[in-house]
Amino acid sequence: MSHPQAKSITTVFKKVIIALSGLGLVGFVVVHLLGNLTLLRSDGSAFNAYAAKLEGLGGLLAVAEVGLLFVFLTHIGSTLTTKKRNLSARPVAYRQWKSKGGDTPSNSSSRNMAISGSLILIFLILHIWQFRFGPGMSQGYVATQGQEQIRDLYRLVVETLKNPLMAAFYSLVMVLLGLHLRHGIWSALQSLGLTRPRTLKPLRLAGAVIGVVLGVGFLMIPAWIYFGVSN
Repeated sequence: MSHPQAKSITTVFKKVIIALSGLGLVGFVVVHLLGNLTLLRSDGSAFNAYAAKLEGLGGLLAVAEVGLLFVFLTHIGSTLTTKKRNLSARPVAYRQWKSKGGDTPSNSSSRNMAISGSLILIFLILHIWQFRFGPGMSQGYVATQGQEQIRDLYRLVVETLKNPLMAAFYSLVMVLLGLHLRHGIWSALQSLGLTRPRTLKPLRLAGAVIGVVLGVGFLMIPAWIYFGVSN
């Protein structure tokens, strides 16, 4: 039988892992959005140049992608095991959900972090697979950059997001991402012990603002391409 103190230490350690991996993923999301905003330039040259630089990393890009998936799986795995342990410790559900930082009921995003995170992971795997192994120069997806021919990933993105089902799926995932970040950023700071009674509300607001800004930033892309970019 496990010692209660050992269980407590394990739970705290997992919460720290969830927080650190989550904040690392927030950093990736910010950098990824900055690169993807080049899609708003309708000629596609800026995005193709950005994509070509990434592909030019070769093996380093593959290592980064594997590392990203590892961090994501660690984040979700730790979240699921912590949630399972919490449910086992309290088999009878609370009559009213409350946030860890106060006596106000928690919102739906805080109760569905594992679900939204799992759906985002599925999207990430499909996203990497499509742009890593999707049609390339041999299938006619060719763009010119100076004197060099490069893969026309901009065309692939436009064709994908001109599909109404794909545009809707992408948009749904980005809404989930914004909701996930809205709660997750504040929760991560709290798990790391960085919140205080007087900073609780400002940090919660900051997490909400960052989540909304990143979610809206990504939502702009399918809307811009689906409604604004010609075939």
